[in-house]
Amino acid sequence: QVQLVESGGGLVQPGGSLTLSCAASGDIGSIGAMGWHRQAPGKQRELVATFTDGTNTKYTDSVKGRFTISRENAKNAVYLQMNSLKPEDTAVYYCTMLIWVRSEMSFSRYWGQGTQVTVSS
Repeated sequence: QVQLVESGGGLVQPGGSLTLSCAASGDIGSIGAMGWHRQAPGKQRELVATFTDGTNTKYTDSVKGRFTISRENAKNAVYLQMNSLKPEDTAVYYCTMLIWVRSEMSFSRYWGQGTQVTVSS
């Protein structure tokens, strides 16, 4: 009923930039929290950045000042602008949204398919 599609990953040199996009489609009534997580090889998935509500944001310490999360409600979309990328940012990045599904009349959490970000020279 609901699908999240991500785009924008790739290979970038240290110090470079990438922008990730994630758009939701389907039986959407409204969207609450939106965010990005990442999982590096051999590590647990971690929160990168999130909207805790419609406007307030939270970032993990390692990306503060380098990454910016934004949202476009009209497009059911969330973005992650990543600047000054470092090799340790290499991971699969997943978007997630808390969505009110109209047919279910309840909130459910959905995840994107993941997009690979590789930072290497």
